[in-house]
Amino acid sequence: MTEIMLKLSTRPQPYQPFIRERLELDAKEIIARYPEPRSALLPLLHLVQAEEGCVTGTGIDFCADQLGLTGAEVTAVATFYSMYRRTPTGEYHVGVCTNTLCAVMGGDAILAKLEQHLGLHHGETTADGKITLEHVECNAACDFAPVIMVNWEFFDNQTPESAQALVDSLRAGQQVTPTRGAPLCTFKETARILAGFPDERPGVLDGAAGKATLAGLEAAREQNLQAPGTPQNSEGIA
Repeated sequence: MTEIMLKLSTRPQPYQPFIRERLELDAKEIIARYPEPRSALLPLLHLVQAEEGCVTGTGIDFCADQLGLTGAEVTAVATFYSMYRRTPTGEYHVGVCTNTLCAVMGGDAILAKLEQHLGLHHGETTADGKITLEHVECNAACDFAPVIMVNWEFFDNQTPESAQALVDSLRAGQQVTPTRGAPLCTFKETARILAGFPDERPGVLDGAAGKATLAGLEAAREQNLQAPGTPQNSEGIA
């Protein structure tokens, strides 16, 4: 019991001085974007996640110190949002959508296949540190169901077989290209981008809606249809 109490009462080890100095410079830049310092908490949590691959007690204390908050206040936010991980995360976070449309189109089968193939359950990471597997909620890509996201980049219209090939390629260090958007980067690099720092990958602005999403709009234009009250331009197009 004494050993357990000591573990519970021990405060996290602070960052090494050279790491803290670097993070403080980044934190200062982030906080300066907001009229109220505490509004910078979400990007600061991404910043510390970029450092360690998850939000640790050390990261929580760092955020609290930078914003004048308590550890409990920071912890409440870090544990509310699922994008902040509290356990070490692999180089590639593989999220299989199992929300309604993806599920009925095969998302559940994809998740089951990957769990069996990788020997993992939801939230676990392979022994080589390459893959963390999770089932995730809707990623707003229902037109391309079933969808997998790797470090939040889209892999559309997946099957159990293509999903298995995808994770095998990632573990083998092979180049993998998302269906749309920018090339893959690591989980930590993604977290830094989400903290608000520049994303200089080529194609970062190419993740716009694809043909499946625009099909209804194009059909409406072909038939000169529009919603009631929608203004038209000089060519009669809404």
